[in-house]
Amino acid sequence: MKFIIAVIKPFKLDEVREALGGIGVAGMTVTEVKGFGRQKGQTEIYRGAEYSTNMLPKVKLEIAVADDLAAQVIETIQQTASTAAIGDGKIFVFDLASTTRIRTGETGETAL
Repeated sequence: MKFIIAVIKPFKLDEVREALGGIGVAGMTVTEVKGFGRQKGQTEIYRGAEYSTNMLPKVKLEIAVADDLAAQVIETIQQTASTAAIGDGKIFVFDLASTTRIRTGETGETAL
């Protein structure tokens, strides 16, 4: 099993969620986060005054999937979340040692 974390632009969330549902992803956890990468923030104008923000709003997706679905999930996120502009985000992939469904006690891939 794999644990996939993707940090994407907020306006891409619905599009990514629909695309992942289309390939069989049963669920995910979504968190609103702030951060920065190479772009180091952005400059904005508010009421005529220019100011710089160094923490940009992003959305973090956390998805646990079977090994055979992981590559397709990564490709789907990359293609769907891309705007070809700086700040599109990152995808991180970890090995997932185990999982347990609390309600039934199922473990492993059956708990996904």
